[in-house]
Amino acid sequence: MHADLTFVLGGAASGKSRFAEQLVVSTGKRRVYLATSQVFDDEMRLKIRQHIAQRGSGWTTIEAPFDLSPELAKLTSEQVCLIDCATMWLTNHLLAKNDLEEARVALLAALKTCAAQIVIVSNEVGHGIVPDNALSRQFREAQGRLNIALAAQAQRVVQVTAGLPSVLKGHPL
Repeated sequence: MHADLTFVLGGAASGKSRFAEQLVVSTGKRRVYLATSQVFDDEMRLKIRQHIAQRGSGWTTIEAPFDLSPELAKLTSEQVCLIDCATMWLTNHLLAKNDLEEARVALLAALKTCAAQIVIVSNEVGHGIVPDNALSRQFREAQGRLNIALAAQAQRVVQVTAGLPSVLKGHPL
């Protein structure tokens, strides 16, 4: 189990990223942002610009849409790393037709050995209806399994709804 892993999850536009960013800043450590998004359209480009502006200065941003292991291995105990987000990371692997189980196992192993404090953000996708197509159902199932594994490995799990954090596991904030 990683010494200091916080897992933040919530629905789309729930305030989870903002909460995670504030949590990272509150540590006072050197901040690293592992960005998992890939830019495929103008909407995503705008969303990324908004996230960068929201974070402000003082962050080292590393784009890592697939393999987070090498970047996590470079981090030190004087750093705190925000991975935003596990949902985009999983989507990248799914669309590239990578082995999702292999990717999940590699991510969990990299998190266990990382020296830095880690905050990882993910979407909770299990509160909606059953999707009407196979790819969406595959994604929902894979995201659910990934979220369960991340929550099991984390010392603290926080769900954010309407901008309000609720601690599901671990010490209160």
